[in-house]
Amino acid sequence: MRYWSVVVVALVMLVAGCSKEIAGVAQVDPRGPSTAVSKDGFGVVAGDPSARVHIEIYTEPQCSHCADLQKDFGEQLSRYMNLGQLAVTYRPLTFLDDQPGGYSDRVSNALFLAAGPTTSAKAFQAFVEDLMRHQDSHGKGPSDTEIAEMARESGIPPTAVEAMRAGKPALDLTSMADTNFEYLYEIDPLNTGTPTVFDLNTNEKIDIYDNNWLSKLMST
Repeated sequence: MRYWSVVVVALVMLVAGCSKEIAGVAQVDPRGPSTAVSKDGFGVVAGDPSARVHIEIYTEPQCSHCADLQKDFGEQLSRYMNLGQLAVTYRPLTFLDDQPGGYSDRVSNALFLAAGPTTSAKAFQAFVEDLMRHQDSHGKGPSDTEIAEMARESGIPPTAVEAMRAGKPALDLTSMADTNFEYLYEIDPLNTGTPTVFDLNTNEKIDIYDNNWLSKLMST
């Protein structure tokens, strides 16, 4: 398990031939691993970057199968992330929106507002699960206020919650959707849909219709 604050501090200061050693006590960050925006700017990485297993989850906020994935495996994903064993990059898509600024756009934007060093992977995963649990497939979807309230209840930091409530833009959603779809198409040009789970270690699409896919992945 990785320690997110000081594990052992040994600071040696060399001044005119003298040295001083300061020893600290190992501490574990109670929040566990945190979150960050991916290097390309279009994914949210939840979990320890040094985790043994790295996966991508391509998801559409209005996709009922994506909601099923979170219902069936969300708790396990959270547990492995919190243990520092798994890092998940969420890559949202918005192809079920019928206009810009629609349901999927607003939920995707909120996910990026939530990402950051003060947001734990556990809180982020709880937020994803709550959004999917309250899914209004092909409907109007939750309001900005309702999204913010789900974020607050999930443990997302207040600054991010208020940004959601105000509908603050987090990124260029069109570029996000286009880029993530290109990645998804490269993974599987014949069955380009959501949810898709991709193993970044082996560069292989995972068969999520195997009920034991996650436990098998974590045991390899």
